[in-house]
Amino acid sequence: MLARAALVGSALCFGLMAVLGRMLSRPGMGFSAGHLSVLRFLVGILVCLVVFRISPRLHAPSNYWLLITRGITGGLVVVLYFDALAHIHAGEAGIIYNLFPVFATIMSLYFFRERPTVHLLLAVLLTSAGVVMVLGQGAVAIGLGRGELAALAAAFFAATSAIAMRAMRSTTNSATIFFYFCLVGLVVVAPFALTPWPRGLVPWLLALLMSFAALGGQWLMAEAYGSLSVSEAAVWLQLLPIVTYLMAVPVLGEAISGFGMAGVLLTVAGVAYGSVLGHKRRAET
Repeated sequence: MLARAALVGSALCFGLMAVLGRMLSRPGMGFSAGHLSVLRFLVGILVCLVVFRISPRLHAPSNYWLLITRGITGGLVVVLYFDALAHIHAGEAGIIYNLFPVFATIMSLYFFRERPTVHLLLAVLLTSAGVVMVLGQGAVAIGLGRGELAALAAAFFAATSAIAMRAMRSTTNSATIFFYFCLVGLVVVAPFALTPWPRGLVPWLLALLMSFAALGGQWLMAEAYGSLSVSEAAVWLQLLPIVTYLMAVPVLGEAISGFGMAGVLLTVAGVAYGSVLGHKRRAET
């Protein structure tokens, strides 16, 4: 239950991150995808260094290959998703990016030999249908421009990153995983932040809030992957675009429809169904 609650908290944090990222990418704010990515990773590194200073035992790397893989793929996810938000609406970016739990579930069949139950697969279908209803407003028409391709690539790398994180959680704590995610990710995204940075106080305060929201979302997700299978996590991760959609209404001024609200209810029902019946019962001894 704590792991599932962590994914709910992660969805809230990432939803806020996406809405603020979209806002900061608008004309007048001055932040590019590279700027937001670098700032997000720098904040994560500084917070981790403070945490490790207080509790040195938390810095306990055990598999550098997986840590580096997680950092490279995670860095690509961040810069690609911010680039998608800069070119297409948050809803369209969200529905494409939200394919990553499905990709991760398919990958888990090979890497972890996980076999989702029928109930869990049905829950994934229900929640995915709800997401389509919410973000598509009943008529999804997605092209293949730069924003769409960036979101699709982000979804693939996010699935790869999730697999690496799931593989490490049995031997590596979430603080260490997050630190190397930021450290290696910073190297990946730095070349995209060479343009002049903005100077306004308000955009910088919003960018820092966005960075701390991303930090919270990433840390909570890493914690959750220590207890849940990739396929069950995929069900709960469907909450992310729903949260983004609902937050975008008051913050970005996007409209909400009855069809979209029906999708919200369907997604919540799918999450509840998957959490109750989706996991396999342990054999009695």
